[in-house]
Amino acid sequence: MKTILATGAAGFIGSNFVRYILKKYPKYKIIVLDALTYAGCMDNIPRDPRVQFVFGNVCNAELVNKLITQVDTVCHFAAESHVTRSIFDNLLFFETDVLGTQAVANAVAEHGKHIDKFVHISTSEVYGSAKGNFMTEEDLLLPASPYAAAKAGADRLVYAYWNTYDIPAIILRPFNQFGPWQHLEKLIPRFITSCILKEPLNIHGDGTASRDWVYVDDTCRAIDLALHCDLEKVKGQVINIGSGRSIDIITIAKMVINMMGRDESLIHYIEDRPGQVSRHTADAGKAHYLLDWCPQISFEEGLERTISWYKKNPAWWKRQLWMRSIPIITKDGKKVVH
Repeated sequence: MKTILATGAAGFIGSNFVRYILKKYPKYKIIVLDALTYAGCMDNIPRDPRVQFVFGNVCNAELVNKLITQVDTVCHFAAESHVTRSIFDNLLFFETDVLGTQAVANAVAEHGKHIDKFVHISTSEVYGSAKGNFMTEEDLLLPASPYAAAKAGADRLVYAYWNTYDIPAIILRPFNQFGPWQHLEKLIPRFITSCILKEPLNIHGDGTASRDWVYVDDTCRAIDLALHCDLEKVKGQVINIGSGRSIDIITIAKMVINMMGRDESLIHYIEDRPGQVSRHTADAGKAHYLLDWCPQISFEEGLERTISWYKKNPAWWKRQLWMRSIPIITKDGKKVVH
């Protein structure tokens, strides 16, 4: 039996992880700590007696300290995670992503001598744009947006706590995620719901920006492998979670349109987003070597599953329609909606 503290697990990756663990490990218990901000929702959390929900902010050190004493393992998902929204309101990103991570890492260092693993969920956004064919864990961190900068700070903070206090930390850097339960501010859910509603699919710039996409179930499996492998193999390590294949935005828009039987006339180009990066492509060799992990679900299969889920769950996503677009001020003072 194991009890896991999953911070921010009312959000996208965290809630999928909770479902994954409950299904695979019948004797495990999970404590979910979440402040239920706009991207977190109680509907995302499975109703299961093995799940205990704690409403609270990850920056609340007293609360985090108390919870750390009740668990065996920590999976730290809690973060603000949208590039455009970080331009709209960046203070919250640094509070949650950096100070919240400090509270969790500090709790593990001071009150968690019994903790077997502390898995920190970082992001490929910390790298900025790819400089070579593939992005390795040794690449420089050149974050290109306030969100990416906040996550880079959290990423390096966890590394520093491992180096200074010898906490059992593992840093995973997932590349772009997609799948069920993802907020409509994200690209693929926005495209899918726009198709369902027969609305334009807005594409930033010329649509050539490309990303390495990983279906969320594969990411949950990577986290599971990190939690259950030999600690000495992974302690203090940074590990990319990616497919090694990048797909540009215009190609994804056309794939969604074709899979959903719509017309490409729905594609609409808008001004490029500030903080945009041109390409992410992972070198995931380290994940294969250390975790014996590689993606099992192709982008095409994952996209079909995701489309099916959003078609079947309009009651879940229609409440978020008003949050698909965000007004921001560009560097030249112009107000635009992204």
